[in-house]
Amino acid sequence: MKTVLFIRHAKSSWKEPDLADIERPLNKRGLRDAPFMARLLAGKGIKPDVILSSPAVRAFTTARFFAESLGWPAERIRVERRIYDAYPGDLLQLLQKLPEEAETVLLFGHNPTITAVANYFAEHYIPNVPTCGIAQVAMEVSSWKDVAPRRGKLVAYYYPKQYFD
Repeated sequence: MKTVLFIRHAKSSWKEPDLADIERPLNKRGLRDAPFMARLLAGKGIKPDVILSSPAVRAFTTARFFAESLGWPAERIRVERRIYDAYPGDLLQLLQKLPEEAETVLLFGHNPTITAVANYFAEHYIPNVPTCGIAQVAMEVSSWKDVAPRRGKLVAYYYPKQYFD
């Protein structure tokens, strides 16, 4: 069985309206939520074999917080350009090409794609995966090439407002 944690980047800043979208950094809430949610996953014993991230500053910064908490070297985060403006099928295709020895993957991306992919595997509809939300999916496959919609089950769903007001 393979496990994927689809993680939406933490809350980004809109303070600089002329900044290109891909360059937007995390805001104050994002800088609070990303390390908190990373420690939450570390406390659950998650050990990634691969970490994939969008090249967007907000996604990569979120991924770095998780990597640090999980004992993963930041330089081993795989930046995948396709994640930035991906459709749900693009993320599945990316997973289908992973090395078979990988068992647990963290994928940092953006909405609406993260929500759409989470709903491929959720028993009940999720209207929106919030910023820094985590959808953990147990894939019912032995090979990454077999990853497809409905070939897994959402086994955990975490987001910051479960822990903060």
